[in-house]
This record gives sequence, structure tokens and C-alpha cells, in this order.
Amino acid sequence: MDEIKLIASDMDHTLLTENGDLPPNIEATIAKLTELDINFAIASGRPLYTLNDVFQKTSDQMIFIADNGAAIAYKGEVIFKSLLETATYQAIIRFIVAETDGIPILCGLDSAVISRTDARHIPFLQTFYSKIKTVDNLADSTLAADKLTIYFPKKNSQIFYEKLFKPRFAKTLSVTVGDTIWIDLMNLGIDKGKAITFLARYLGIATSQMMAFGDTYNDVEMLQAVKYSYLVANASSDMQQYATFTTASNDDNGVMKIIEKVIKATEKRG
Repeated sequence: MDEIKLIASDMDHTLLTENGDLPPNIEATIAKLTELDINFAIASGRPLYTLNDVFQKTSDQMIFIADNGAAIAYKGEVIFKSLLETATYQAIIRFIVAETDGIPILCGLDSAVISRTDARHIPFLQTFYSKIKTVDNLADSTLAADKLTIYFPKKNSQIFYEKLFKPRFAKTLSVTVGDTIWIDLMNLGIDKGKAITFLARYLGIATSQMMAFGDTYNDVEMLQAVKYSYLVANASSDMQQYATFTTASNDDNGVMKIIEKVIKATEKRG
């Protein structure tokens, strides 16, 4: 573990507790990793502005892989973004409204946008999208957006993914499921794993010097991209095939337990 140069962690159900809390002493841990020249990355379906809000005191020391890899910021500077074609997301929004019970969320780099008729969901959505605007007709938007998300209040995202979104869009877009309530659509080839390989080139380090933590399907490519891949104990049951190691659950600070081992091994090496 003493050769690690980058540690990447998913947020929800991985680093965060089920109550949505960060681990204790996270700020001191990030500072220690920085001191040891180990990059700490958050790899999340959440957007850059929300991650900046969550990590206000340490964002200038961190890497944010946001919107499942559609935008990457390194110590406060955006170093990568992949914007959807306007006509593409407009057509998909119309499809979502016509064919599903999901709530479309257009994800810009500075804010999310939803239909005014869906405004009742804002109190819940603001946990994930801290800046939300409403419009009369979302399908007419021309926002510069890197992701289109669908929120499924009935917790049936996997059903709609298998039935509609995977067969219809998987050949032309990157489509992934997050938990039971999200489907995310990005440009083809965009995922957390591609973000990891981009960072390897950008930072001049090998993926064999990288560690990643995850719990569910949108973490698969990231886990496969690194040498040290970990699932938290509360991960989806069929995710075991994608990771080499396991750690304690998110509520038992499993990610932090392994990071502490990395810090000790690196300090011992000197």
C-alpha cells in the first residue's frame, strides 16, 4: 500500500453514512494525504458545485470526478468536461416524460434544471443538486449540460434501465444506474473508470498506484480501472465480481479504515 498516489471514493453509500454524514476527521485525513503527496478524489454522480459545497474547506486539495466522470476538477480547476448535444438531451427529456414516471433533471456545470411542475421534489433533490432552477418546459432548454439524470421516486430505476434505457440508448450514450432511484445519461465513453485513466495520464501516475472504493453499478468501471479496488460491506450483492478487496460498511467508516492503513504504510516507508 505504500506506493499509492491516488485514492478515489464514491460518495453515497460508500464514503457517506446512510444518514448522509461525512466520516469524522475527514478534513484532517485529506490534509495528511496531501502532505504525503497522495491525491484524494471524490468520484460521484453529484455535480461539481455540490461537491464544492460539501467539501468547502478542503476542495483546493482535492480532485472531483463529478457527474459520473463528465466533469473533472483538480484542486479547484476544471480540467475536463464532456457536454451533451442539445438536440440529444431535448429528445430524451421528451421520451422520459412520455414513457416513464421518472423526473428528468438537466445537469449543467453551474446548476441543475427541472420542470416547474416537478418543483415539489426540490427539497429532496437539493441534497444532491445544491443549485436547482425551474423552467416551464425542460425539453426546450438549451443549457450547456454534461449529464441528464432521471429521478425515480418509486425506486424502480433498475426496472426502467433494463426495460427501456439500456436497449434504447446504450449504443449511443453512457447509461448507468445509481442506487434504486437514479439513471444517468452522459456522452458515450464517459464513466468513472475513464475519468480514472484520464487522471493517470494527467498526473503522470500508473493505475497500479491507484485505489478506489465503491458500492454499486456506476462504480464498476472505476473499480476495474485500478489495482486496489474495494467494496464496502453494504455494497450491492452482485458487485463482488468487480472488486478485489472488501472493507467495513459505510456506517462503520470502511473507507477511512483502509485510508488509515495507506497513511501508516506510506509514513513507515518514509
